[in-house]
Amino acid sequence: MSEKILMKGNEAIAEAAVRAGVKGYFGYPITPQNEVTAYMSKRMVELGRAFVQAESEVAAINMVYGAASTGELAMTTSSSPGIALMQEGISYMCGAEVPAVIVNMSRGGPGLGNIGPSQGDYNQSTRGGGNGDYFLIVYTPSTVQEAVDITYRAFDVANRYRNPVLILGDGALGQMAETVVLPPFKEVDTKDKGWELNGCKGREPRSVKSLRLAEGMLKLHNFHLKEKFDQVKRSEIEYELIGDDYDILIVAFGTAARVSKSAIKEAAKHGVKVGMFRPILIWPYPYAQLTEAAKKAKKVLVVEMNNGQMLFDVMLALKDDNKIEFLGKPGGEVVDPDEILEKILSIKG
Repeated sequence: MSEKILMKGNEAIAEAAVRAGVKGYFGYPITPQNEVTAYMSKRMVELGRAFVQAESEVAAINMVYGAASTGELAMTTSSSPGIALMQEGISYMCGAEVPAVIVNMSRGGPGLGNIGPSQGDYNQSTRGGGNGDYFLIVYTPSTVQEAVDITYRAFDVANRYRNPVLILGDGALGQMAETVVLPPFKEVDTKDKGWELNGCKGREPRSVKSLRLAEGMLKLHNFHLKEKFDQVKRSEIEYELIGDDYDILIVAFGTAARVSKSAIKEAAKHGVKVGMFRPILIWPYPYAQLTEAAKKAKKVLVVEMNNGQMLFDVMLALKDDNKIEFLGKPGGEVVDPDEILEKILSIKG
C-alpha cells in the first residue's frame, strides 16, 4: 500500500505533474499559486527537465504552445488575472490542436481583486476568454487528493483529444494541506504521434498552426473541432451524486461543494433530507445527469463562491426556474456551512 504524506495543494499538483511525465513547465509568479512555480523550479531541474520562469503570463502560455507543439508534455499554472492574460494563447492552442495542461488557482476579482479563494472564473473557464469557437476540457477538484489524481491523468486526456485541459481550483485548495497518496512515475509514450514537430528528415514536413486562409478551410476546421468536443461530451462526463433520498439537492463544485457536505450533515439533524450533485468536469457540463438527479428533489440549491455563474448551466439543465434557489458569496470569501444551512432551512420552511 502506498504511503500517505502531508502536502499542500499547490505542491501536490506540481508533484503529480512531475510523476505524469511533464517535460516542460513555464510559469510566472502570482499569488495564490506561487508554490507550484517554486516547487517546479527545483523539482524539474533535479530531473533534468525544462523549467522557465517567463517574463509574463503571455510569454508563459506561448512557451507552452511551442513546447507542446513538439509532442512533449507541457504545463503552466497561474491565477485569475494571469489566466486572463493567457486567453489569446489558449485560443491559438485550441485552434492548432496542441495538448497541454493549464492550472488556475483562482482568486477574488474582477481585476486584481484579492488573493482569497473564489469561483469567479467559471464563465471564463467554461466559455473561453479568447476569440473564436473553441473549448477547453475543464476539471474542478474539491480535495488535494482529487487534484493529484486529476492532474496525473489530465495529460492523457489532453493528448487523447489534442486539446488543452484546464484544472480550475482556488486559493483554498492550493494553500490547504491534506494527506495524499502520490501516484507512481508514469512511463511516457515517446512514439511519433503523427502531428508533432520533431524534425522531418525522411518524411513530409508538418505544420502546427491555427491560421487557415484557404477558401472554406476554417469552416471545415471549426466543424472538426465541434465533432471532437461532441466526442468529449459522450466519453468524459464526470460528477458525484451524494444521497439517493432528498427533498433538497445542492449543486456545487470545488471548495463550495466540500463546505456543502458539512451543511448537509447539519441539515440531517434538523430532519431535512439534502443531497448534493457535484460536477467534477464542468465543461462539458453533465446536463443530462443533473436533470435526472433533480427529478427527486422538490428544490435545487445552487451554491457558488461568486454571484451566480454555474447557475446558468443549472437553469439550462432543469428548465424550471421556480425550482431553483441560489446562494452566492463573491469577493474571495469561502461560503460558510452555517450560511448554507440557514438557506436550506429557509427553503424547507
